[in-house]
Amino acid sequence: VQLQASGRGLVQAGGSLRLSCAASGNIFSASDMGWYRQAPGKQRELVAAITRDGSTNYGDSVKGRFTVSRDSARNTVFLQMNSLKPEDTAVYYCKAEFQPLLGRRFDYWGQGTLVTVSS
Repeated sequence: VQLQASGRGLVQAGGSLRLSCAASGNIFSASDMGWYRQAPGKQRELVAAITRDGSTNYGDSVKGRFTVSRDSARNTVFLQMNSLKPEDTAVYYCKAEFQPLLGRRFDYWGQGTLVTVSS
């Protein structure tokens, strides 16, 4: 199982960026997907999550600015980030919560991709 994230970059405050995370290993359809981030000196936090049936959940600091979506045909989850702020600067990680059977769950993490927002 591999999660390959892409879309890292340096943007100015107010700009936009889209992250992608492609999942291999035939797990995507049975996985809830999420984006997390970790800024220097801070704990990893939830940014956005999307379940297998498309329900979404967002961290308070990104509500109204970020949108998470998934494309089952491409086994890919996206994070569209708009109105970026310097405090959004962090390493962003995608996560797959693979649930092949009721009551069983396996978590997989991508390698992380750096997003830097300049003021």
